[in-house]
Amino acid sequence: QVRVASEGINGTVGGSKVATSLYIEIMLSQPLFKDILSREDFKSSAGGAHCFPDLRVGVFKEIVPMGIDPKMVSYKETGIHLSPQEFHREVEQYLSQASQGQSNTILLDCRNFYESKIGHFQGCLAPDIRKFSYFPSYVDENLELFKDKRVLMYCTGGIRCEKGSAYLRSKAVCREVYQLKGGIHKYLEEFPDGFYRGKLFVFDDRYAICSNEDIISACRYCGTLWDQYKFCSSQHCRQLVLTCPSCCNKGLTACCPLCQEKELKVTSRASGQTLKEECECTRRRPRVPIERVLQRTLDAGK
Repeated sequence: QVRVASEGINGTVGGSKVATSLYIEIMLSQPLFKDILSREDFKSSAGGAHCFPDLRVGVFKEIVPMGIDPKMVSYKETGIHLSPQEFHREVEQYLSQASQGQSNTILLDCRNFYESKIGHFQGCLAPDIRKFSYFPSYVDENLELFKDKRVLMYCTGGIRCEKGSAYLRSKAVCREVYQLKGGIHKYLEEFPDGFYRGKLFVFDDRYAICSNEDIISACRYCGTLWDQYKFCSSQHCRQLVLTCPSCCNKGLTACCPLCQEKELKVTSRASGQTLKEECECTRRRPRVPIERVLQRTLDAGK
C-alpha cells in the first residue's frame, strides 16, 4: 500500500525477512532517494505477504488527510524530533512529575479514538476523534489546554505527527512541541515493554500488533477485557467494534443498538461502494470533543 503526495511517500509492504530486507536495500540504492531516505526510516513488525494481497498506489494532496492546505501550514515546520530513547526519558520524567501534580507537559496521542482505545502511552491525552481531519478543530477548540505547555506528541509511525505538530506550532500557544520520531513502531522496536501498553492498531489486515501482554480495553457488551476488533455486522456501517467470543456467540456483533436491532441491510452507492458511518453511534459522537480537565489522563498514568 503506497501513498504518494508532494509532501513525500508513505508505503507499507509485507513479505519474508529476506524479501523485505532486499526491498530496503533496493530502495536505499535509488538515486531519487539519495540524501532523503535512510535505513532508520524503515520500520519492521510481525506480518507477512498475506497482509497485503494486492498492490495499491494512490496519489493524494496529503499523505495523511488533515484537511489543511499544505501551503497554509507547512509540513516542514514540525515539532522537535525525539528518538525513541529521548522520548522514553521524557515520558518517564513526565509520569514522575504528573504523579506529584507538578507537570507542565502534555503527552498527546494524535491518533483516532479506536486506535488509542486498545493501546496507548501511560498518562496520555487521547482525543475522542474519529478522523485525523478532526485534529485541527480539536486543537482550535482546546487552545487553552495547550497554552504554555510542553507537548510530547506521538502517532503510529510518525507521519501524522509531521502534520499535527506543524499545525499545533502554527497556533503559537505551546512552549515547545516535540514528536516521537518513527512513531510507536520505532519505540516498540527498542522498548517492547516500555511505557506503551496494549496493542498497536495498524491499517491493514492485521488490525493490531502487540509487544506486551496488557489488554487495556473491554468488550463493548459485557465489559470483559478484550482488544481484538471486528467490523460491525451491519455492513452499511463498517465501524470497528470490540465484542468478545462469548458475546459474538450470542449474536451481539454490531457497534450500536440501531445496527443490532434493525439488522440493517447493505446499502450501496451507484458506484457499488458500501456506505460508511451511517449509524447511531457515529451521529451521537461529538466531532470535536473539548477537554475540560486533564486529571483523568493523570489518573490513568498512575
